Amino acid sequence: MPLLDLDLYRKEIAVSEKPLVRLNVIDAGPPNAERALFFIHGFGGYAMQWEQQLAAFAEKNRVVAPDLRGHGLSDKPATRYDIGEIIGDIERLDTELKLPNNFILFGHSFGGAIAVSYALKHPERVAKLVLVSTSIDFELNPLLKLVFRVPAALAEPIRARFPKNLAAPAHVLQAMYHNAMAQWDGRELLPHISVPTLVILGERDLVFKKGAYDAVADAIPKAQVAKIPAAAHLVHLERAEAVNRAITRFIHAESVSWREGRTPARTERLVNQRPWLKHYDAGVPFTLAYPSQPLFRFLEISARRYPKHRALVFYDRALSYRELDQIVNRFANALLALGVKKGDRVALLLPNSPQMVIAYYGALKAGAVVVSMNPLFNADELLHQLSDSGAETIVALSIYSELIQSVRANTQLKRVVLTNISEYFSPLRRVLFSAQRERFQEHRLDLKNERDTFAFQQLLARASHDSPNVEVVPDDLALIQYSSGTVDQPKGVMLTHANLVANTVQLRHWLADAEEGREVILAVLPFSHSYGMTACMNLGIAIAATLILLPTFSTREVLETIARYHPTLFSAVPTMYVAINNYPGVRRFGLKSIRACVSGAAPLPLEVQEAFQKLTRGKLVEGYGLTEASPATHANPVYGDCQTGTIGLPLPDTDAKIVDLHTGEDLPPDAIGELAVRGPQVMRGYWNHPEETAQWLRDGWLFTGDVARMDEDGYFQIIDRKKDMILAGAYNVYPRDVEEVLYENPKVLEAAVTGTPVGNGAQAVKAYVVLKKGEMATSEEFIEFARQRLAEYAVPKRVEFREQLPKTFVGKVFKRKLVEEEKP
Repeated sequence: MPLLDLDLYRKEIAVSEKPLVRLNVIDAGPPNAERALFFIHGFGGYAMQWEQQLAAFAEKNRVVAPDLRGHGLSDKPATRYDIGEIIGDIERLDTELKLPNNFILFGHSFGGAIAVSYALKHPERVAKLVLVSTSIDFELNPLLKLVFRVPAALAEPIRARFPKNLAAPAHVLQAMYHNAMAQWDGRELLPHISVPTLVILGERDLVFKKGAYDAVADAIPKAQVAKIPAAAHLVHLERAEAVNRAITRFIHAESVSWREGRTPARTERLVNQRPWLKHYDAGVPFTLAYPSQPLFRFLEISARRYPKHRALVFYDRALSYRELDQIVNRFANALLALGVKKGDRVALLLPNSPQMVIAYYGALKAGAVVVSMNPLFNADELLHQLSDSGAETIVALSIYSELIQSVRANTQLKRVVLTNISEYFSPLRRVLFSAQRERFQEHRLDLKNERDTFAFQQLLARASHDSPNVEVVPDDLALIQYSSGTVDQPKGVMLTHANLVANTVQLRHWLADAEEGREVILAVLPFSHSYGMTACMNLGIAIAATLILLPTFSTREVLETIARYHPTLFSAVPTMYVAINNYPGVRRFGLKSIRACVSGAAPLPLEVQEAFQKLTRGKLVEGYGLTEASPATHANPVYGDCQTGTIGLPLPDTDAKIVDLHTGEDLPPDAIGELAVRGPQVMRGYWNHPEETAQWLRDGWLFTGDVARMDEDGYFQIIDRKKDMILAGAYNVYPRDVEEVLYENPKVLEAAVTGTPVGNGAQAVKAYVVLKKGEMATSEEFIEFARQRLAEYAVPKRVEFREQLPKTFVGKVFKRKLVEEEKP
């Protein structure tokens, strides 16, 4: 996978209203870069013909390359395509993209003629000019001239067979040739160029005479010339490195040889500041260029690259990427028709299903803010988050209709959209489901007598599948995701498109061997939780993976799904891996298709990790994140130096440190303190909680509330939640230390440790244990087991056996409920 996927940096800019003309533009590199480079392709070309130059210069410069009107992915209206019209488009791009006061302008072939015309009209905007394979004029031989007189209807079928050579339809090429190219005379214009100019020439060409290229440099006062042995017209493609060296010398006005390039000095400096970098897997970059795009652009790109590839599989029904993108557009347009405006909150009360993916990306395309909710909510929890977020629209399964109606009067809800779980079943499964409808009356979709309530499929049927014309920018709020509330009451975390895009790109590069369009992801982690949303849904869409959707976790169903669909990637939580490890006859399902797994949301016990890796022969590594960071901040190297018992290393562009629990001062390696992180994935703040925002976000650092340590190599280990720490007399006890010991007992299926009050502010250690099926044990047996491995103050004073532990809907042990049960 290339380090810079230029398609991720595409955006659409409207350059004309009547008719509506939108240009597709690549806009990459640091948005605050001091220097901007603007690339114009030639006649019949497209922006990606500059791919080698864009990738080479995007690290330190802002690089912009449009598909000109009528070309590539831009609109193709029936207009004049003369120089004035094309220059007008570039002027509009200059304004809309907010380019710096002056920039370096590049032109290839006839794009060079366009660049010259722009530079003559706006010399104050062009710092330097680079002309590649540009001719003094564009006089064609008589045979080629005749081609441009063939009626467009006859010429187009022939042209369509060569889309890479002529990336514009016949009506565009004919108009542009007659009204622009044939009219342009460099002999008259080039002598008036006043900005520093570099002319890059090849040696031979089949399109125009060699003298026509050489004459360009002769005509421009003080032009610099770089001659490179290659076909003149394709020099920047055939000899990209040589062309890039010439450009670098010209830009910096200094000599640059192939030996200079990227030296180890910068790498050494980075590693000295961030020791974890030297342990990154090969192919994982230290720093990334993040697309200045809204999150839904990933879906649009995957739909364009892999239109027929399966995007979603829901039981036995599949949707292709083209189908998914069109349905998402329909839903976005349906929301707009209902009156949803940019910035409005749209709540989603949906399990993993096609409707969840459609509603999520559709709301974002409409410019709305998604409020993702737990499908297991009771009325009080639903009421709190609807009221707190101010959501005016909710999309939900019909099974939740009565629950919504019970709280609706006390919320700001204006519209309810209901969908039936069976709507994306295969026809056969839908018939079987309908035959059992009497058993599932709560699933019925009956909108009679319900005001402002709409059927999901009816809305889609009436809406256009065209992309909605709503401007969404990276800094726009995309998501209000409520924290899990395992230790505190949930708060709304504000995440922007830029936050979510950054975390998706970070994970995409962390899985360095992930193959675009070839991965299969088992998606049983709830998309309504930030972990499942980013690590499964957003990542999967970004790499054009096939997402196998399961609405709930059932061990046997998961194993049967693995056996049928052979997923390659499987992110989950430790309790899911525990269930799979201990399922009777698990090996007969065949789990060896699974190549890589990341465990998150809770500590991964070593025993669980090792057992799962033996089953699958794949890699299971522990990572770390929190809702406030979109959520991932750390992970162990998937194929490299994985340190068991740690959360691994900070992701690219993520800084992390350990600070004193009381003073907040930075601590040295191996000291225990609070983990603080910063990076492009860190939230904007808490919704309606400015005081809490100021408490947890300080000087760009997010204080996580987790107690941790960092070793000298930069590996981080979570000791426990700061608020879970047990004050056992004069000692601090961290529950995870005790839980790791309990998991070593072969009778244990699950374990959790909390503190129980014993008076005077002191606490005693208490363990909750779930035994494996058929096992029996006593409290004394476990206390003695722990005493052999732990200091006396950390040994549980009480052991309570349970059939199951309370969990959040993502499968994380809900310790707050255990603690509340102990309160008098």
